[in-house]
Amino acid sequence: MSNKQYDYLIVGSGLFGATFARMAADRGKRCLVIEKRKHAGGNIYCENIAGINVHRYGAHIFHTSDKRVWDFVNAIVPFNRYTNCPVAIAPDGKLYNLPFNMNTFYQMWGTKTPEEAEQMLEKQRAEAIARMKAEGADEPRNLEEQAISLIGKDIYEQLIKGYTEKQWGRRCSELPAFIIRRLPVRLTFSNNYFNDSYQGIPEGGYNRLIDGLLNGVEVLLNTDFFTDREHWSALADKIVFSGKIDEFYGYCFGKLEYRSVSFKTEIVDKPNYQGNAVVNYTSSDIPFTRIIEHKHFEVFGDEIYRNPRTVVSREYPAEWNDSLEPFYTINDAKNQELYSKYRTLADKESDVIFGGRLAEYKYYDMAPIIAKVLDHFNR
Repeated sequence: MSNKQYDYLIVGSGLFGATFARMAADRGKRCLVIEKRKHAGGNIYCENIAGINVHRYGAHIFHTSDKRVWDFVNAIVPFNRYTNCPVAIAPDGKLYNLPFNMNTFYQMWGTKTPEEAEQMLEKQRAEAIARMKAEGADEPRNLEEQAISLIGKDIYEQLIKGYTEKQWGRRCSELPAFIIRRLPVRLTFSNNYFNDSYQGIPEGGYNRLIDGLLNGVEVLLNTDFFTDREHWSALADKIVFSGKIDEFYGYCFGKLEYRSVSFKTEIVDKPNYQGNAVVNYTSSDIPFTRIIEHKHFEVFGDEIYRNPRTVVSREYPAEWNDSLEPFYTINDAKNQELYSKYRTLADKESDVIFGGRLAEYKYYDMAPIIAKVLDHFNR
């Protein structure tokens, strides 16, 4: 038996840290979770505004085909039937369904059968590949060429180009091709964005999920690991770290880069603002990438009109700096090479477990984060 006060010091109360704490506590381990924010839950935290659960750090939609993960989260809080069916308002002023499916192709070209849509796609793909070869290129040299070779010029210009350039703050012709390895193309009239077997939102919001994961676990908010690292490290046998891996090592090789997002959230005095939870704005002339209407994640049908107000958030991509939240990793060659140096140091640690988006410098959906923790304890 260790003479330390805790078995695990868990740095960060996001989904990785909170799930780890739940699994460890259920096995009788002594855990302390410290969180530098004033709330637990990381980026899935919700704030109640006008009686509506607002996704404070952007829309989070849980989806998985892993029944083990689905059963795990539903044992903590039941999930509703929300199905993600985003739409996009394009530079031509028209509204298109996403992901790219038969509705999209009908809206774009008037095609009515899978055969007609496939013919249009193949025609535009062939034209894109021919242009590249005429310029002496056998493979796409940038994201623009990659996207057009996958989906064609029309959909690229209306639904991908402006949105992507806003998201990354760079022209598509300057972005590496590997960012878009594939694009979903569905020759059906289904607007369901995900192919997973299960999807939904926790009934009552994500705070109920986090509260359940951390139930009975000691949590200290407004507590920064790095203000007294020696003190916190001495309390436990092992550290579970879900913060920025470069910060853990004092930025000894330099800082990893991110993209950030700012949100403009407002209460609107009408019950239904846009008729959908997610509406993308793909024109480069509009500074935000999408509008989220939070009510639609949890309220359906006529129930929408019971609350006479709604809450919407506009999302504005931004270059990251130390005063902003790091949202999206920039997985280009430079940053991947830098991360690999930190990963080499991390692999040598015997008493530190690194996990999550920031600690692994990797974009994660929520379900794989939970699966990773479950696998750790079930090995």
